Amino acid sequence: RVCHDRSAVVCIALRCYLPEGNGATGRPMNASITVLGIESSCDDTAAAVLRVSTGNSEILSNVVEGQARLHAPFGGVVPEIAARAHAEKLDICVAQALDEAGLGLDQIDAVAVTAGPGLIGGVVSGVMCAKGIALARGLPLYGVNHLAGHALTPRLTDGVAFPYLMLLVSGGHCQFLVVSGPDAFQRLGGTIDDAPGEAFDKVARLIALPQPGGPSIEALAKQGDAKRFKLPRPLLDREGCDMSFSGLKTAVLRQRDQLLVDGTLSAKDQADLAAGFQAAVVDVLAEKTRRALALYAPLTETRSICVAGGVAANMAIRTGLETVASDFEAKFIAPPLALCTDNAAMIAYAALEQMGTREPDGMDLSARPRWPLDQRAPAMLGSGKKGAKA
Repeated sequence: RVCHDRSAVVCIALRCYLPEGNGATGRPMNASITVLGIESSCDDTAAAVLRVSTGNSEILSNVVEGQARLHAPFGGVVPEIAARAHAEKLDICVAQALDEAGLGLDQIDAVAVTAGPGLIGGVVSGVMCAKGIALARGLPLYGVNHLAGHALTPRLTDGVAFPYLMLLVSGGHCQFLVVSGPDAFQRLGGTIDDAPGEAFDKVARLIALPQPGGPSIEALAKQGDAKRFKLPRPLLDREGCDMSFSGLKTAVLRQRDQLLVDGTLSAKDQADLAAGFQAAVVDVLAEKTRRALALYAPLTETRSICVAGGVAANMAIRTGLETVASDFEAKFIAPPLALCTDNAAMIAYAALEQMGTREPDGMDLSARPRWPLDQRAPAMLGSGKKGAKA
């Protein structure tokens, strides 16, 4: 009963901090609210403490425990291993985040957790951890869509005004979103099969490069001839903003098989394939971004194209997107890499944004392997190793 009463008091206090009609921005005004965030949707266990005071956001701590070493022998993320690692590390990450922030649980106002989409074992681990903390301390609980965390990150880092165009490009997801509010997302298009990050990992394995594939291919591509092989640019001959990368991966496989000598590739062939594949991905993303910007541009005079996700760290891709943004006189925004990849600070911030538009979740909060941001758009097809498409 004490926990229930305290939760009710905290909820009332949070709502008092949010002025009437604040749903347009979702940003707490004239408030000091501290949120503990938890993220465990794939292969990073993360916890963070975020504080918003008089509209200014401050990341007090942002702890991320990766699992690359555990999955390296298997050439990709193994869901069962990921789930067990999350269960072992979540309490440690939460304790470390609180310690780095210099706070105790009695100084936390709310708990936010990724409730999907993602690898279900990892999501369940995070949700149960968050429920335990919220119940024990009598705190409001907010289940957050992982993709909303990425989509709202430019608000945290750069204070971008709504509406803006977001390209979410990562290992498990790739989609264009018009972000009009804390929980208002319109999907303009997305990948119908492999996400770019997944394609980078698979192609890296095909040409015998170490994981993760993105950094390996980017580094080797600098030494290669991107024009040597005529690799496809899938779906550029079709209207719209949907993308496909599975066929491109298959084209690399076939080209590799023609080049193998005694089961190995020469260093030059390896570099040229890396360069050709990366160039194809850049061309597809750039052209589809151009189309998405054409749809988004009429919505606002102040245009912003934002990018988030681990693939956003690729400088060739970033350069291509910056060129397209310049053509549309749109501001290009890419948050720091630590906030582009999976992290808990973005989850805490998304909850803060949404406090003005919805009630906290109850102890019946469910983990969801699929959770599309745009409920009106048709479901994306396919599911990759790093998470279900949404």
